[in-house]
Amino acid sequence: MPPADDFTDLLDANRAYARGFRLAGVPARAARGLAVVTCMDSRIEPLSMLGLAPGDAKIVRNAGARVTDDVLRTLVLAVNLLGVDRIALVGHTDCTMTAATDAELQTELESRYPGAGAPSWRFLTIADPRTVLLADLQRIRDCPLLPPDLVLGAFRYDVASGALHTVR
Repeated sequence: MPPADDFTDLLDANRAYARGFRLAGVPARAARGLAVVTCMDSRIEPLSMLGLAPGDAKIVRNAGARVTDDVLRTLVLAVNLLGVDRIALVGHTDCTMTAATDAELQTELESRYPGAGAPSWRFLTIADPRTVLLADLQRIRDCPLLPPDLVLGAFRYDVASGALHTVR
């Protein structure tokens, strides 16, 4: 494995990718009117799991698929400027964000980086995945810069089977 400061492998892979590049001319608008908010977990392939192609949707990822201020900002822009008229919020099973509390993460990181301010950070850990998913969906629903007729859905992806389940 290359050292952390060596990106040669990525640049080599990108050169190969660029030689066969086929996305030139794909419009910036979401062709299927969809935005997907999901976790950064490497076991999730948003386009494949939903039968989408590049250009079909806007994909927003972060730890835990949380609707943070920045995610909300991104969704407002996607809806108002890029043709998004429905949003799928997709949590998943076996999420690392359910394995600890904010306090536990703050303590762990403070021990690694003493005095760096870890106790002041909010990591938005998830005690109850269903409750958090629905609360984050409500945060989108309550945003005054999004239209009231925006179609919203909450889902939970099973990383063991690949199945997507509606959360109600």
